Amino acid sequence: MKCPALVLTLLLLLNAAALAESRPNILFILTEDQGAHMGALGTAGIQTPHMDALAQSGVLFRHAYVAYPVCSASKAAIYTSLHNHTNGLLNNTANYHKPAAKLTEAEKQRGVYRLNRIQTETQTLVERLKNAGYYQGVTHKLHVAPVERFPYDEFIPHSDGKSAAGFFQRAKRSGRPWHLFFNISVSHRPFPNSDRVKIRVNPAEVKLPAFLPDTPVIRQDWAEYLAAIEKADQFVGEALAALRESGLDENTIVVFLGDHGPCYAHGKMTLHDLGLRVPLVIRTPGGPQGAVSGALASELDLAPTLLDLIGLKPFAKSHGVSLRPILDGEPDAKPREFVFAEISDRGPLPNDGMQERSVQDRRWKLIYREKVQTNWRQVNADSIEPKPWGNRAYNETLRVQDQFPEAFRILAEMHPQALNGKVPALELYDLQSDPDEMHNLAADAAHRDQRDRLFAALLDWVRHTDDSSLQPPAKLPE
Repeated sequence: MKCPALVLTLLLLLNAAALAESRPNILFILTEDQGAHMGALGTAGIQTPHMDALAQSGVLFRHAYVAYPVCSASKAAIYTSLHNHTNGLLNNTANYHKPAAKLTEAEKQRGVYRLNRIQTETQTLVERLKNAGYYQGVTHKLHVAPVERFPYDEFIPHSDGKSAAGFFQRAKRSGRPWHLFFNISVSHRPFPNSDRVKIRVNPAEVKLPAFLPDTPVIRQDWAEYLAAIEKADQFVGEALAALRESGLDENTIVVFLGDHGPCYAHGKMTLHDLGLRVPLVIRTPGGPQGAVSGALASELDLAPTLLDLIGLKPFAKSHGVSLRPILDGEPDAKPREFVFAEISDRGPLPNDGMQERSVQDRRWKLIYREKVQTNWRQVNADSIEPKPWGNRAYNETLRVQDQFPEAFRILAEMHPQALNGKVPALELYDLQSDPDEMHNLAADAAHRDQRDRLFAALLDWVRHTDDSSLQPPAKLPE
């Protein structure tokens, strides 16, 4: 009687191994500080042939957003499919790009690393894939904590074609499905300095958002930002070429995403469109090519989508939804009605800092804040400082504030503690007529129905995600 049982056990193990080997591979390309700017999205003055070619080979999402507009927190949202007030990692933590066993005691005891981390009970995508037999690598940086929750097999120093090709060869030899998280940092400040190096982007051909002063210095800075994206595009091309040359591309899911927007007013560490909206392309084996989706998508949706595509159970707890109906070409697929985002301005919760939340559909956005009386917001150094970050825009906006008072107002709201800006408790925007979010309609009686509709959705989200750091009223005042 023991032999049949043993045979059955062996067959089950063999079937499990065969299933693991047949699962698709995953190439996840993440560019840093790249907002929704690429050729396929109609950005003036830019050329991104490799990103555009990837879009032509898969599905391009025109309305994709991050859940928290800064590096570590955005990554944590990707990895956990949970909003950051739930997963525990808010703002930036320490970046240890190495296995947990190689951390020193001093590194482990750094305050930012101990306090700003994913909660113990929260599973990460890397852990889930490891348990499913995936061979995994991450390039250039990890920048999430604790490192134990990210059991990559390889921590690869560089994000270039050679590094990708080497990983693909080693993964192929492993005989296991694989996942490569390919970080590209060249789109982060400092951008290429066009005073010292030639860039292809012509400052005269770019289109500035309305919240930036239209001066030669700002045009130069924005052109350098686009040139940084063009440089990132080269590395995207190298990774995709290495994938083709490996012979593994036909069984590989490719995801391309920006981790949040760039360092400008209304950008990084703000809940405005420049901070939250990012490029997103997903290519699946045998899936649609050259498709463009107008559906709302959040970075929280990526882990559920990948688990769905490779045949693994969803997370026990998730704030995301699978985008597979769109990738399968289902007509009129709209997995989401709203996307949400947040900022906690003094790091890990609970804290006494300003709390910022946003809810939007494709047309309307509401930004809700508590504790605005603190008049203090978290501002990254690269959003302010000329050195070492090469930021020309901040000081130039100060210089021309009398000529461009609205641009200065928005900069002062971004950095109120230094510029005496007054941060509004409520903002409402019609993204269709006002994509740069210049005209706050929150006090406009003509749009009160939209304001109240979005606020009701936000209240539901606060309850559903247990956002206990907020104490919103049951309804907004008339």
